Amino acid sequence: MLDTRELGRRPGSQRDVVRTVPAPAELGIEVLRVPEGSPVELDLRLEAVMEGVLVSGSASAELVGECARCLEPIQEMTQVRFQELFVYDDVRHDPQDAELDDEVSRLEDDLLDLEPLLRDAVVLALPFRPLCEEGCPGLCIECGARLADDPEHAHDEPIDPRWASLTALQDVVPHDPSTTQE
Repeated sequence: MLDTRELGRRPGSQRDVVRTVPAPAELGIEVLRVPEGSPVELDLRLEAVMEGVLVSGSASAELVGECARCLEPIQEMTQVRFQELFVYDDVRHDPQDAELDDEVSRLEDDLLDLEPLLRDAVVLALPFRPLCEEGCPGLCIECGARLADDPEHAHDEPIDPRWASLTALQDVVPHDPSTTQE
């Protein structure tokens, strides 16, 4: 929660805020997230306007997760930008906009809660399928070997099941090219 009382309700007044806060729980998606409690650097500008306080800024945090193709660990920094108007809790809206009222961010006793704004900005900025590196080849579909570690990785051609019993004969009777008739 950020206190906006210092701004007063004077449109045009502004304040810059730089703060480090612990990351809330479940900030991210299943395969890529900001660990709970890790530092999130906030660089904010709070501006008083007629309806409330306009918050603009950025957040930087470390992401951890795993590659969607090869399951290798990923650890990288992310920076997201955001902007949101927090409406004073005593400002009345047009009754026709009642259905939009749920989408309006509100100040509560001149305090603003940045967590929903931060959560939306971070989650929307994350890739749906994070990769450890551009063009990650993933895992072998037959044995699960990581293809980036062995680019020449290959398997023998699968044998047609109708001919599989003949391979057993090949192992029993050695083939000697000198015994073939011409």
